[in-house]
Amino acid sequence: MIKVIIAVIGMFHETNTFAPGLTDLDAFRSEWVQEDDAYLERYSGTRTSMGGVLDGLQEEGAKIICGLHTGATPSGLVIGGAAEAIMDAIVNSVEASVDGVVAVLHGAMVAQGYPDMEGEILRRIRERVGPTIPVAATLDLHANISREMVYNADILVGFDTYPHIDAYERAVEAVKLLVRTVQGEISPVMIFSQPGMLIVPQMMLTDEDGPMKEIMDRAFDIERDPGVLNVTVAGGFPYSDVPEAGVAFIVTTNGNPALAEHYAEELKQMAWERRDRFEYAGYSAVTAIDRAMAIQEGPVILVEGSDNVGGGSPADATHLLRHLVNPPKKSLIVICDAQAALEAHRLGVGATFHGAIGGKSDRLHGDPVPIQGTIRNLTDGKYTHTGPYMTGQWAGMGKTAVIEVGLLTIICTEKRTAPWDPGHVSSVDLHPQDYHVIVVKSAIAWKTAFGNICKDIIPVDTPGCCGSNLRNFQYEQLRRPIYPFDPQP
Repeated sequence: MIKVIIAVIGMFHETNTFAPGLTDLDAFRSEWVQEDDAYLERYSGTRTSMGGVLDGLQEEGAKIICGLHTGATPSGLVIGGAAEAIMDAIVNSVEASVDGVVAVLHGAMVAQGYPDMEGEILRRIRERVGPTIPVAATLDLHANISREMVYNADILVGFDTYPHIDAYERAVEAVKLLVRTVQGEISPVMIFSQPGMLIVPQMMLTDEDGPMKEIMDRAFDIERDPGVLNVTVAGGFPYSDVPEAGVAFIVTTNGNPALAEHYAEELKQMAWERRDRFEYAGYSAVTAIDRAMAIQEGPVILVEGSDNVGGGSPADATHLLRHLVNPPKKSLIVICDAQAALEAHRLGVGATFHGAIGGKSDRLHGDPVPIQGTIRNLTDGKYTHTGPYMTGQWAGMGKTAVIEVGLLTIICTEKRTAPWDPGHVSSVDLHPQDYHVIVVKSAIAWKTAFGNICKDIIPVDTPGCCGSNLRNFQYEQLRRPIYPFDPQP
């Protein structure tokens, strides 16, 4: 039996067009992986999307041709030249004579001149392999799905969970559907719908009662229909100012567009009927801290979603930090400040650090806060994910310093670090359960690091490029009308 030949590529970046600064090609170099040996070293045995792609194709007995896979931590607008270089390298890494292509994509990547990077890379891949070769892609739950993506792919499979703990499973699902398509067992038809809604990530939680879980549960019900191959629910990414931003649905059936359209319209109406329940509100910095300290048992998580690293923020916001410098109970915060981290490494363990940290990206995220404390630990910032999110993924915080300022412990990092995994704390010899208050620069994904130990959660509403009040943002490219800005979609 002749093996199916599948090309594997990837391009993963969540772009916050409101974030300070631009994202250059160097940001992608830490995950610039090509050829079989490099893929196996990086992804074999991991619960990542690419780990799922490799395992799924191996289970199907497919021959795998590893093209380029690259990605970067969420950040600001990608420089146009970097986008061109990435897309050229990816397309050139795909052999034209393959039976199918699978791409690991985010769905909310934006570059100068390219408001829909995923749509553009899929268009170029389609042009490379021709109109008859099946193309599948995985997408993040925060994808801003476009018609261009749907038009240029045969199969799009999005994450079902937030926090994202099913990246591996959805990748396996996508490649199995791809192989079945190549072998002529199924004929995927995708129907795309949008209710005209922009919602914040904090309201996209899928594992607790709420409107998003209700919609996701209905999607799972629909997938039980034998004519349905997949239902993808995308919450969208509101911090990308692009025309396609917002909630979207894709229903994929086996050659039955009418059935797909029926279900896609049902989900669209279901979301619209729940639009008011997607509103979100948090506390001011001072109120949030006061409430946290009044709670008897910790850890209490202060959710500083406005500085959500996983949403592209600078990770150096100081609106909470300035009120935590002299806390009455043990508190922990992570701040990205390359200058301070490098200075701590120069001073050494046991030395006194005296200087202003954070607030160096722009004024929106606050001003630098003066501190004086003892340097307790210094590391290279490298660790491997051990939690449920992308288990086995390599991570790096850059040069990292642990600075104690009274009852406040500051993990000062050279690179922006999202709290997706407990390793970002345990790797510097700290134990999160020792702290009464933990500040997380995240919306929901922090739960994969601290969800099993937290005793209470307090949402914080402070200024930042991932702020929870979307009315504070100046959208210029967003397709209107859209909720919450307009009464009707």
